[in-house]
Amino acid sequence: MSTTRPHIILIITDQQRFDTIRALGFPYMDTPNLDRLCHEGVAFTNCFVTAPSCVPARASLFTGYYPHTTGILKNGDRWTRSWVEALAAGGYYCVNIGKMHTVPFETPLGFHERYVVENKDRYLEGRYFFDEWDKGLRAHGLVKQQRELYRLRPDYRERLGAFEWELPEHLHSDMFVGDMATWWIETKPKPQQPLFLQIGFPGPHPPYDPIPRYAAAYLVRDLPLPVVTEAELASQPPPFQAMRQHNVEVDHDSIAYRLDPTTEMLRRQRAYYLANVTMIDEKIGQVLGALEARGYLENTVVFFTSDHGDALGDHGHSQKWTMYDIVTRVPLIAWAPGRFAAGRRLDGLCQMMDIGPTILETAGLPAPASFEAESLLPVLDGAAWSGRTYVFAEHGRDGILQQTAFMTMVRSRDWKLVHFVDGPYGQLFDLAADPGETRDLWDDASAAGVKQTLLDELREWRIRGGYQAREWVARWR
Repeated sequence: MSTTRPHIILIITDQQRFDTIRALGFPYMDTPNLDRLCHEGVAFTNCFVTAPSCVPARASLFTGYYPHTTGILKNGDRWTRSWVEALAAGGYYCVNIGKMHTVPFETPLGFHERYVVENKDRYLEGRYFFDEWDKGLRAHGLVKQQRELYRLRPDYRERLGAFEWELPEHLHSDMFVGDMATWWIETKPKPQQPLFLQIGFPGPHPPYDPIPRYAAAYLVRDLPLPVVTEAELASQPPPFQAMRQHNVEVDHDSIAYRLDPTTEMLRRQRAYYLANVTMIDEKIGQVLGALEARGYLENTVVFFTSDHGDALGDHGHSQKWTMYDIVTRVPLIAWAPGRFAAGRRLDGLCQMMDIGPTILETAGLPAPASFEAESLLPVLDGAAWSGRTYVFAEHGRDGILQQTAFMTMVRSRDWKLVHFVDGPYGQLFDLAADPGETRDLWDDASAAGVKQTLLDELREWRIRGGYQAREWVARWR
């Protein structure tokens, strides 16, 4: 193994559920390159985000702090600082290609080079921001597939955001980002210092718009589809019930949601979503091939993750903004043959933001003592590890989650509690007995002791964090 500092590649998809990689137990998927990373690397199978939407989750990853510490509680909140600055100051050449979702979008964030590609369907926030993909489409004289055009379709309200990509294949956003990353690796002179390369794929975030040939196999495959009962819907807290109705009335990200989607609609939506994952997987394989051809892989660590999942109709919901595991649990893979022992599956609880101190320590740099993120490098190096006792997530009121000011989740291996500030309602799930999270025990007297224990843990977590991160807050806010 090389004794020089490794190159570090961080690949992040947008809105990719945990159950989308064949090697992790989901045989309906075609993901040979992510399977390779799993077989030759380390997969953390209980990794959870700190927020159920893009910006606060990503800000936690790139700062090492929870949303209530960063003050970044929802999409659109200003986010301009990160530990990438420390990597750059510590001698790494730092490059971003694709989505980061900083606010503003073009914030340097510590990178020497940024090639920004943002959400596919930008309607309010950033509608007239022209990213690299917008420029590429314009150079070809093409108009991007987008909400205004999808709305003209007579079947718009039947598609649930699932549409075929009809423009040239290489101009699909995920193809574009993957090809740009490969082009950069193949074309740029190899830097004299170690490289930190972050590649951000916009998919499988909606619109669910795969190239049709990728979708064909999934459309005829036996896929898991939502089974939602009236009893479950009736038991959901008022903010979630209101959000379901809101998503029917407002078509976020080209999804005209329905309270009563048919099996055919749900099958197409999920097939298109999974096809987009396979497209990204193919591009990851090409990126790895380019890295190998240029000599990077002789001394490289690759991390793969996503910023949150997607309900896809599970629990009767669209996209994110809830605290169900299908939203808060994400893939996390670390791959470095010869450095990390291969083929391990670690089921301890961790937070997606734990990648931050792991990367810093992999680079030979200290992680700040105030970090709320915890380094995974010791366990990657073979140390015994049982994981966190609890993981947390939180989110503030926004244009979609409108009926609560603030929502917080605490989860152990066996229990989950969701708290809504100033509300008498909440959610409590016995995950051992009810892994599908369909039976809410919030008002069940037999679970009152567990409920109080988790509420107490939320209180201690907020107090602990306020003290631990006080110097960072004073410095950067």
